[in-house]
Amino acid sequence: MISLKRERLKRQLRTAGNYTEWKDLAIQLDKANGYDAWKRDDESTDFDHVEIRSRLDKLRKFRNIGDHQALLFTLNEGIHGNMGGMGNPKLYNKALFGTKEVIIEYVEEIAKALLEIHRSTHKDITIEEKLDFFQRASHCFGRSALMLSGGAQLGNFHLGVIKALIENNVLPSVISGSSAGSIFAALVGTYTDEELHSFFEPKNIMVRVEEESTKVMRLLGQRNRVQSKHLAESLNRIIPNMTFQEAFAKTGRKINISVAPYQSNQKSRLLNDIASPNVLIHSAVMASCAIPGLFPPVTLMAKNKDGIVQEYLSGRQWVDGSLSNDLPSKRLARMYRANHFIVSLTNPLLLPFVSDKAKRSNLVSAATKLSKTIIQETTQFNYTLVKPFFKYFPKLATIASNINSIVQQDYSGDINIIADFSVIGPHNLLAPLTQEELQALIRNGEVTTWPKIEYIRITTLVGRLLDQILQDYEHKGIELLQKVLPEFSH
Repeated sequence: MISLKRERLKRQLRTAGNYTEWKDLAIQLDKANGYDAWKRDDESTDFDHVEIRSRLDKLRKFRNIGDHQALLFTLNEGIHGNMGGMGNPKLYNKALFGTKEVIIEYVEEIAKALLEIHRSTHKDITIEEKLDFFQRASHCFGRSALMLSGGAQLGNFHLGVIKALIENNVLPSVISGSSAGSIFAALVGTYTDEELHSFFEPKNIMVRVEEESTKVMRLLGQRNRVQSKHLAESLNRIIPNMTFQEAFAKTGRKINISVAPYQSNQKSRLLNDIASPNVLIHSAVMASCAIPGLFPPVTLMAKNKDGIVQEYLSGRQWVDGSLSNDLPSKRLARMYRANHFIVSLTNPLLLPFVSDKAKRSNLVSAATKLSKTIIQETTQFNYTLVKPFFKYFPKLATIASNINSIVQQDYSGDINIIADFSVIGPHNLLAPLTQEELQALIRNGEVTTWPKIEYIRITTLVGRLLDQILQDYEHKGIELLQKVLPEFSH
């Protein structure tokens, strides 16, 4: 009877219509598999459960009796996402939903303690002390970032990922995108959550297949690839004529777009509201999607101080961002103190060599890592061999450099959401997709993200709360300044 119930729940889980339904079924299946007892039991060799329980008890005690000084001291003893190893991916792989209850309680107790300190009106902790603490806590804890890889038409998978994250209020404020991923980074950076809902329908996505072209496809039995002019028209239609600075002012999201240099003597760039505030996002996306040999290189455009559009870094051209920095974790860490990375991976060249760390056995992970290392070292060796001939064959130099750059990159994060390459065939990666194929990709992205939602919620809760608290202080500071200096509001 129990085995039949498990099989029934597994079938229902695979066809769940939404996350709420999936979550309910996952909890039932965990219970049927006996994982409830594992969740309730503190003991584990995968993290320091004694330390976590001890700190949880102290925080709860001081918060309940209203001892803010003791609460603040305990928080100051250590506030980071991997305290006692509680961020170990193994702890989120055992059950379908959630992890050890003591970890969830501890993270949520930290959140309650932070809010208690923030909302406290007692004079035992001054505003200056609070602000100093929250700034230090945010600096130590860091923040999460979502990285959207390249992947041509497979990149539509990202929209399903974004949909699931937004609907469950766990979308990070720091987001990067390269190549196809840049399109969806631009969308979340220029539209509010409410506005984005319309893009979750295939008919509103960038690449649309019109009725007549569908008829032609059926007659010929094949499709033409997306043309550069069609890509430009689509981007003009869906991405507002906004700069990175203007987009941040509207949504508060810190979006980043990778571009690679067309000239071999230049360096790649990560475009955002900090490093390139006046660059038009639309032109950045067009550059990041410019696959060499298929689309022409792009000159970036920006608004000057008078709002007039002109060339940015005149004379330089840019191409596909995934060639040099598909997942720019190091640059995001430097600019935003990001230290926890959620990766939505759709790059078809790398999917066979990248795995979800939490789901692979040690043996399979080691084999995958070894294969990747062999490929990287072989590519680097061959690159070194042919490098002396680059001055005689410029095109060879570009091709070899691009291949070497792709292979040498790191394509994994702390939480990996990996696309299913079987949703569309390899021959359709650069061709317009049917509404059914688009819907399948979005659905695949959404469904693949559901098992990660609780993992993301737990590991990002404190970082998201700290950002909100600091934003609150910033807004209060502006309001106070407006009262003291009325002209500041103009």
